[in-house]
Amino acid sequence: MKKPKWVVEKERGKRAAAAETLWLFGLHAVRDALENPARVKLRLVVTKNAADKLADAIAAGGMEPELADPRKFPVPLDPGSVHQGAALEVKPLDWGRLEDVCMGDGDTAPTVVLLDRVTDPHNVGAVLRSAEVFGARAVIGTKHHSAPETGALAKTASGALERQPYLRVTNLADAMTRLKDMGYTVLGLAGEAETEIDAALAPLAGRAVALVLGAEGPGLRPKTRDTCDGLVRIPFDAEFGSLNVSNAAAVALYATRRR
Repeated sequence: MKKPKWVVEKERGKRAAAAETLWLFGLHAVRDALENPARVKLRLVVTKNAADKLADAIAAGGMEPELADPRKFPVPLDPGSVHQGAALEVKPLDWGRLEDVCMGDGDTAPTVVLLDRVTDPHNVGAVLRSAEVFGARAVIGTKHHSAPETGALAKTASGALERQPYLRVTNLADAMTRLKDMGYTVLGLAGEAETEIDAALAPLAGRAVALVLGAEGPGLRPKTRDTCDGLVRIPFDAEFGSLNVSNAAAVALYATRRR
């Protein structure tokens, strides 16, 4: 039997509304989101044990938690999600314009990371964590074919999602060009590049640098490569010679910090 039109419209509206929010889970991710005044918080579900551990953060977030039975946790999470008895429904963060976020503070040369179609939320979360540790201004991905802000990404980021701007742009090459117009030197990481990253960074002391990393396997797309100012590689001692994108980002950020 065909559903009445009003039922179809109501279900469509619910799906659209759900797409505009996400569930963060895990004690660390929920705590940091509760303590972030910029985060729009909608619903907090916790077990008694988690509520006790998050008492200060719950008070700071000004939310009334819903207590839940740990055996029947009433939150739409993937079955494999380790929620630790805490889940928070939120709206995605709005970090603002690329030009404003990546301008720098005027004291230190800014660094940003661009991800070319990196779709694994665990990899993106790990990159965000490294970017925060090494003082990057932002991590930039694409609106399509890249990992969106999700609970899994937030949990891997271990709190960095609340502090490190994660911008998603329509066109990565366009974003790279905008950064170059702002004075950034854009370096793409490629295993076959002739120049090692330290050698490329040596003459860039005091200059803004953007590091571009591609997905494992396909690497940087041709348009992305062509838009870079240069391609660099991380030197390896072993013949294996390969790091996943999050580890490569951490090494490259460390190298950039040392220049």
